[in-house]
Amino acid sequence: MPCLILKTNLSLSNEQQEKFAKSTSEKTASLLGKPESYVMILIEPQITMTMSGTTDPTAYIELKSINLPEDKTTELSNELCKHVSDLLGVVTNRIYIEFSNAQRHLWGWDNRTF
Repeated sequence: MPCLILKTNLSLSNEQQEKFAKSTSEKTASLLGKPESYVMILIEPQITMTMSGTTDPTAYIELKSINLPEDKTTELSNELCKHVSDLLGVVTNRIYIEFSNAQRHLWGWDNRTF
């Protein structure tokens, strides 16, 4: 049920994408206290992006989950920014994160909703 989407203007090799996806899946599950078997990671590399008027490396993250702990978004932001910075080299002040707390009846999976 947690879904993390990373959009970045960086060109990432298949190996970099797989490494990022696997480590971010583990990280997301751990941060949210959810089983990794429900976590989905999507990566959209090498897209046209600007931030602060430049095309320097940047990233946009969407994190959606049922029962997203809204009182912990600052901690989640810190952990995810560090993770992206460590793995991809994007400085943390060039990363935006959108958090979304999904309602169970609006999140579908396996022919049903949660």
